[in-house]
Amino acid sequence: MNDKQSVLVVDDEPKILELVKSYLEMNGYKALCAKNGREGMNLFEQNPVSLILLDLMLPDFSGEEFCKKVRQVSDIPIIMITAKVEEESIIHGLTIGADDYVCKPFSPRQLMARVQAALRRRAGESTRQFLSYDDLTVDTEKRSVSKNGKPLSLTRDEYNILALLMSRQAKVFTRDEILEAIKGDDFGGFDRSIDSHIKRLRAKIGDDSKTPRYILTVYGMGYRIGES
Repeated sequence: MNDKQSVLVVDDEPKILELVKSYLEMNGYKALCAKNGREGMNLFEQNPVSLILLDLMLPDFSGEEFCKKVRQVSDIPIIMITAKVEEESIIHGLTIGADDYVCKPFSPRQLMARVQAALRRRAGESTRQFLSYDDLTVDTEKRSVSKNGKPLSLTRDEYNILALLMSRQAKVFTRDEILEAIKGDDFGGFDRSIDSHIKRLRAKIGDDSKTPRYILTVYGMGYRIGES
């Protein structure tokens, strides 16, 4: 179902992945499973994810490093699952951005209760959100953009494009994805006009089209925010 919330599970133990996936699906969630950090990051960048269940001890890079990477671009809930029970490990995980901590072995029912509680807290938060990159800030409630604290005047489509790109700074958006995200009954363009929108948007945010530092062109793919 398209309206199901997606939960990303990153753990190198196949039995745990299968168990957690089964319980998530029984509770009405879509489970995205990865057995290492690299697979998990790819799934996170390519899918809308509502929550992450993250093992700290991964074979390629640590769960702490994974958490830090996610926190650079998103504030979605992260629940760490680990065999580390030392107080310092728990405190460190919470300090770098985890929302909750579950120690192995764990009760699947208790884990689902924690997932549901984290998502309820998330849903109950203010809809106001600030998206930032460098000196650019997007206020999604007021639908406004500022640079170094000074407001910028953008059209509806320019704002929607910038907000989309800044919402997933690790992702390259294709022209089709940008068009799909911003089009509406009053959308004034076609796929080929995305490049024109980007050109005007760059001019308004002070981005050099030859050597941009905000909106980067990924040749053969599309556009993204941030460093190449």
